[in-house]
Parts: sequence; C-alpha cells; structure tokens
Amino acid sequence: MSSPSHKSQLNAQLVLIRKVFQEKQPFDQIKSLILEVHAHLHAKAMSGSVEWSYQDEVLASVPVDWMRIKPEGEDHSIAWLLWHLTRCEDITMNLLVAGTAQVLFSGGWFDAMNTPWRDTGNAMSPEEITDFSQGINLDALFDYRMSVGGQTQNIIHNLQQADVYRKMKPSAVQRIFDEEAVVQEAAGIVDYWSKRDVSGLLLMPATRHQLTHLNEALGIRNKIKKMAKR
Repeated sequence: MSSPSHKSQLNAQLVLIRKVFQEKQPFDQIKSLILEVHAHLHAKAMSGSVEWSYQDEVLASVPVDWMRIKPEGEDHSIAWLLWHLTRCEDITMNLLVAGTAQVLFSGGWFDAMNTPWRDTGNAMSPEEITDFSQGINLDALFDYRMSVGGQTQNIIHNLQQADVYRKMKPSAVQRIFDEEAVVQEAAGIVDYWSKRDVSGLLLMPATRHQLTHLNEALGIRNKIKKMAKR
C-alpha cells in the first residue's frame, strides 16, 4: 500500500521531465527517469524495474465485474480507461514516434480482445462505452497493455538526443486515420498529437495522460466500493 507521497513524487518527477525538455537539456540526463515514471504507471510486472506501481495500487483487490461498471455520474468504466490509455500509448509511440506497427495488430491483440473497436474510444457514446465494457476480454486487455508498455520502454531506450525534438511526419499522422486508430469525430486528438514533438508525446500521452486517467479509475473504484456497501 502506498501513501499520497507516491503520487506527489510522480507529479514532481513529471514537472522535472517537462523542465528538462523545455530547456532542451541532454536527453541522457532524463531518460532513466522517464523510463521509471512510465514503469510506475503500468503493472509492476511490465518492467520488473520498480518496487511500486500506481496501476497495481488502483486495481488492487478490484473484482473483475467492477472493471466493467460505469457508475451513475461517471463517463467511463475502468475497463474503458485501461483501453483508452493503452490505445493512445500504442498509437503515438509506434505510429508517430517509432514509425512501426501498432502492437494491437503486430501482437494479435485485436482478435484476442474480442471487441469491434480499434480506435481510442474518444467518440464513443455512453451506450457504446457500456457495451464495450461488458464485451471486452479483460485478460487479453491486460496482456495487451503489458505488451504496449514493454514496447514503449524499448522505444524510449533507443531514443537519441536528435530524436527528442523531432516533429511528427505528415505521413505518420495520416497512418492514424488510414488504420482507423482514431475516428474522424475525434480528429482533434490527432491534431493535438501532430503539433507535438517526441518530447511532448512522452509527456502526453505516455506518462502524464496515464496518471490523469489512473486517478479517474481510482475514483470510480472508490465509488463502486461505496455502492457495494449499501
């Protein structure tokens, strides 16, 4: 069990990473810290390099059926949040940063997860989020997330100083639409990504974005827990 200091430390580390990027300091000074923060935001088993995982803490002792619930007053389920986080990471780190195939397809996870959706889910209706949450193969979703996290660790390991401030290639941005990774109704997210350089994508969505939505998942978990006690 962690204390609030863990999240405070993550926030402080993200502030430091942003400062280094803004000042264009040598990337080697911050690479190990980025890898550490990223590892804290995935399951501990993903990297095996950290003693504490915020994701593991959020999901500790959460029954499987709770992950499929979208409580009244909430926009998402925990299952949807894990999908959204992982899809955003897969798309940006592979299509935009590394110029490689999405893990969703290269690892065979699209078929394994038993869902018709392949995009980030930003344009899903409440009813679609509910349907998605009920139908997704959660074991495969967790395995997919592990695979994406491991691939991102490899990508970060291989980044060099010259890569960090590189802008996105228009052809790479177009691949997002060609592969239906983002639907036209949510094109604003692609516009945001396309204006970042690699350092910007390492912050959003690879790290800061994950912390934000894991916080949301924690709130949903706590709400369901209160409902279960009534």
